[in-house]
Amino acid sequence: MDKIYSLLQKLSNRYASKWLVLLFDSCIIAFTFFVAYLIRYNFVLDFDFSMFLKQIPFVVLAGIISFILVNSHKGVVRFTGFKDVVNIIIGINILATILIVTTYISRKYNYNNVFDIAGSIIYIHLLLNMFFLIGAKFSIKAIYRTLITENESENDNKSIVLIYGAGDSGIITYNAISNDAKNDIDVFGFVDDNERKSGKKINLLNVYHPSNITKEFIDKHHIDSVIISIQNIEATRLLQITSKLFALNLKVKIVPAVKTWIDGDLSIGQIKDINIEDLLGREPININNPILIDEYSNRVILITGAAGSIGSELVRKLCVFNFSKLILIDSAESPLYDLQQELSRKGIQNVVPIIADIRNNVRLDSIFNCHKPEIIFHAAAYKHVPLMEQNPYEAVSVNVRGTKNVLYLSKKHSVDKFILISTDKAVNPTNVMGATKRIAEMLICCQQNSTAKTKFIITRFGNVLGSNGSVIPLFKKQIEAGGPLTVTHKDIIRYFMTIPEASLLVLEAAAMGLGHEIFVFDMGKPIKIHDLAMNMITLSGLKFPSEIDIKFIGLRPGEKIFEELLIEGEHTKPTYNDKIMIAKCKPVSVEVTKTLIEELCLLSSTSQNIEIVSKIKDIVAEYSPNNSTYDVLN
Repeated sequence: MDKIYSLLQKLSNRYASKWLVLLFDSCIIAFTFFVAYLIRYNFVLDFDFSMFLKQIPFVVLAGIISFILVNSHKGVVRFTGFKDVVNIIIGINILATILIVTTYISRKYNYNNVFDIAGSIIYIHLLLNMFFLIGAKFSIKAIYRTLITENESENDNKSIVLIYGAGDSGIITYNAISNDAKNDIDVFGFVDDNERKSGKKINLLNVYHPSNITKEFIDKHHIDSVIISIQNIEATRLLQITSKLFALNLKVKIVPAVKTWIDGDLSIGQIKDINIEDLLGREPININNPILIDEYSNRVILITGAAGSIGSELVRKLCVFNFSKLILIDSAESPLYDLQQELSRKGIQNVVPIIADIRNNVRLDSIFNCHKPEIIFHAAAYKHVPLMEQNPYEAVSVNVRGTKNVLYLSKKHSVDKFILISTDKAVNPTNVMGATKRIAEMLICCQQNSTAKTKFIITRFGNVLGSNGSVIPLFKKQIEAGGPLTVTHKDIIRYFMTIPEASLLVLEAAAMGLGHEIFVFDMGKPIKIHDLAMNMITLSGLKFPSEIDIKFIGLRPGEKIFEELLIEGEHTKPTYNDKIMIAKCKPVSVEVTKTLIEELCLLSSTSQNIEIVSKIKDIVAEYSPNNSTYDVLN
């Protein structure tokens, strides 16, 4: 067996000559012709043997002509499939037709008995050819696969997969895997959301509904990956499927569009991995820290901006802890209601949703008095750069005045910890939004010498994938609309992480914070927005630029090519979590800064935009307006 396997290994990268295959098929035709004679004469050799010997060359020649016409000899025997069977059947029928026609002509014109073959023998020969030719091809294929896979399985672990899609594409994918003798994949079954296919079998494999694919199912059958084989799948559907599969810790692969298949056939090498890491450009972050249980259990926790992207994810992450009370503050009624209903469906208790505006100090004070929060996550902010460029008063009112209100009430009511959710746009800001977030940070830094009980902590990170108004939802909508995807500049780069990752790191940093620190998250390598757009196009199964294009629209007001995570003078140190770095607040002139911030907050809504931005620039020395109407202040 080892010698046979060694021989097969040597031949595994070589294919039999098409002429050798033709010779093999011709030999089978000759053999089946002899067997047809035996059957016709009841296995008694009382027929004209000399005539039989004369007829064999003619029959073989007719067979060769038939097979050359259908190119059945060009197929690779070890990969014999449905198309090859069809070609063989067509070739055999052509052979039978040639024999019938020549027999008819021979009898009509009494031409030559060599071409006069009994009709019964022709039809018996036809049936025998179907059985022997097709059977021989599949037998060789089965023997080859058995010998190869049995020997390889002694050393290699098979990857057990499901094929998502029980349609034509899914069956072709299964055949492509089955035809590759050296693959390391074992197909367990199919998945399809068509209720009528659920419970059926394809190639003796079960078809499951997506609802059956649970964590228990995956663990029980040791399934480690899923191949998505659905042609013309929409981007939103693909992302929906992959997000569910990723949640089950499954690897996900995708079958490309039919038009990209080589010569119209799918090969196993064309099935590619599809991972969220392709968008992030780094490994995902996971945290499992028992310290968090002690930090958040039996505590009264308040979250501002609770219905936003980060705020709502913080809520979800905190729900795994046994908190005493969770107070959710947001001015957006509908998103807060949706969040409340989500928590209600999950049976989460002790959640208090409150419609309130952080700019209303009296309202906030009454909330603090009533609920006595111990930990505050301040996620409420205006964050859209272009809008804040046009509305600096609103940016100041929420990002500065609102933060100031929550901060001073935290001191007044002796809150244990106040955690500010900041952004990399606050570092050397070039826009109003970033500058107002930097002022929010400076408000925290002004508390360095405070004797208050409250520990003030800043968490700072870059863009989060999928947050409201971020580039990923924008690209998804543009893909759905047929494009183009709009990118402001070809060289623009950003740091990215997912919303769950960012929320986990905020909780971790808050737990380790002792006060007056800035926690900077390891965002991995910054990636080009252009590359991200290309990845989104690929993820959607589309081709660039033939199916969907990318359009460069120029930098928006206040936007910069590269965003930093640290201000000059901030020096980081490692923490026990290698994904979180710690920096001390850059020293500020407390009294001067407080006075300037008070003056900024006293500006009315009737103030000119340039006046407001000028005040902002007086506070944030490193603020340098870029590509906007405020450039004159430089």
